[in-house]
Amino acid sequence: MAAVTPLQTSGFKAPTALPAIPKSLRARWQQGYGNWLAASDIIVVTGVVAAAHILRFGNVTSGSLWTGSASIAYSAVSIAIILAWTLVLAIYHTRAQQVIGAGPEEFRRVWTATLGMFGVIAVISTLFKLEIARGYLAIAFPLGLLALSVNRHVARMYLAAQRRRGRFTTAVLAVGEPISVTLLAQSLSRRPADGYTVVGACTLGGRQLENIVVPGLGPVPVFPYADDIRHAIAASRADTVALTSAAELGPEGIRDLSWQLEKLAVDLVVSPGIVDVAGPRLTVRPVADLPLIHVDKPQYQGAKRFQKRAFDVCFSLLALLAASPIMIAAALAVKLTSRGPVFYCAERIGLDGTPFRMIKFRSMVVDADQRLAELTDLNDSVGGVLFKIRRDPRVTRVGRILRRYSIDELPQFFNVLRGEMSVVGPRPPLACEVETYDHRVRRRLLVRPGITGLWQVSGRSDLSWEDSVRLDLSYVENWSMLSDLAIAAKTVGAVFCRSGAY
Repeated sequence: MAAVTPLQTSGFKAPTALPAIPKSLRARWQQGYGNWLAASDIIVVTGVVAAAHILRFGNVTSGSLWTGSASIAYSAVSIAIILAWTLVLAIYHTRAQQVIGAGPEEFRRVWTATLGMFGVIAVISTLFKLEIARGYLAIAFPLGLLALSVNRHVARMYLAAQRRRGRFTTAVLAVGEPISVTLLAQSLSRRPADGYTVVGACTLGGRQLENIVVPGLGPVPVFPYADDIRHAIAASRADTVALTSAAELGPEGIRDLSWQLEKLAVDLVVSPGIVDVAGPRLTVRPVADLPLIHVDKPQYQGAKRFQKRAFDVCFSLLALLAASPIMIAAALAVKLTSRGPVFYCAERIGLDGTPFRMIKFRSMVVDADQRLAELTDLNDSVGGVLFKIRRDPRVTRVGRILRRYSIDELPQFFNVLRGEMSVVGPRPPLACEVETYDHRVRRRLLVRPGITGLWQVSGRSDLSWEDSVRLDLSYVENWSMLSDLAIAAKTVGAVFCRSGAY
C-alpha cells in the first residue's frame, strides 16, 4: 500500500529547499506560564502548611513529633510535607500543557496528587509508628485541596482572559476534508478561551478551497497537502496539526505524518468527529494494533447514580439551612405586597417524561397564566418554543427582585429532596415544549432537570432556543461529578452578576 498520495492544486511545485520552521511562540509562553503556576503552587502549599501548623500548635516553632526514640520538631515535619507536596504535584504532571486551561483533568490531577500524598503519609505513620497530630493533618488536607483548587481556578481565569486577547494560544494547522476542516475551524473559533487558533488548513479530497472563513478571524489560508507538510507548517507558523476525517490518508499516511511532526517538534491532535461527546465517556482501547475509541453510554448507573443523588441531597439540605432567613423574608415580602399565594406551583416534565409540580416563590400576578396569550407579540425568544419577555408586565415589583437574584428558585430544593429534580441538570421544560421535541431534543429527558445548569451559567434568558438545547444536550452527554461542582460554583457568580435574569 502506498503511504500517501500527494493531493496538490494545479500548478503547485514543491520548492527545492525546505523553509525553516519558525521557533514556536507556544513553547515560550507555556514555559513561562508553567513556571508561574509552579511558583504559585509552592506559595499556596507553604501557606496552607504554615496555617495548619499555627492553628494546631500556636506558632511555627511549637510542637514536636515523638518517633519512639527521639523527637522531631513539627517545623521540620512541615518543611518535609511542603517539599513532598510540591514534588508530588510535579510527578502527577498537574501542569502539563495538555490539561491546563480547559476541562476537569487539571483539577482531577491536583486532587489525586494531594490524596496520594496524604495516603503515603498515613502509611509511613503506621509503618514507623509516628504519632502525627490528627488535627494538624485534618486542617492541612482539606485546606490544601481548597486553596490549590482556587489557585488553579484563578490561574485559569487569567489564562482565558489572555487567550481572548489573542495571547497564550496554540496555532493550529487543520488537515482533513474541506467540510470537516471548516467545521473544526468554526468550532474552535467559538471558544477562544480554550486557546486553539486555526491559522491554516490542508484539505484532502478532490475539491480544493482557496481559504476558509472563520468567525472572528476572517479568511484562513488553505495549503495543498503533500507528502512533506513542512511547507504548510512553516508558512502558517503552526505548532500543532489537527487531523480530522482524514480517511483518505489511510493508516500508513497518518503514521508517516506523525513521524514528520515528531521530527519537527510539532504536536498532533486528532478530532474523531464525535459531536458533543468528550471526557470520561471516551476510552482509547488498542485492538488489533488499532486505537479504537470506546464511547460509553450517558447513563447514571451504580456508584455514579448514588454519587449524584448523595450530592443532591446533601447540597439541598445545606442550601435550605443557609438560605432559610432569605426564604422567610421572601415569603413575607410576597405575601404582604401582592394578592395571592406565596408559592407558585407549575407542571414541568422531568426524568423520562414524568410530570411533576415545580415549586417557586410567586413572582407574577395571580392571573399571569391567563394573560399569556395577550403578550405573544412581546416574546423576545429567537426561534424555538421558549417564551421570554425582557420587561414582562406580569412580574410584580418584589418578583423582579426575586428573579434578579434567583431567590424565587430556592424552593426548588424541596423538589430535589423529593427526587423530582437535581441541583444541576437541563432546564425543566413545560409540557407544551416537550410536545414539540424531536428525537434529538428528547434526550434532555434522560436525566432529571436541574435548578441550575450550563444554560444558567452561560446567559440564562439571553440564550436562544438552539443555544439552550445545545448546552443541555452537552450536559446530558458528558455529565460528571466535577462538572456538577464547577457549574454549581459558577452559578454563584452568574447570580450576583445578574446576567440574563429577567
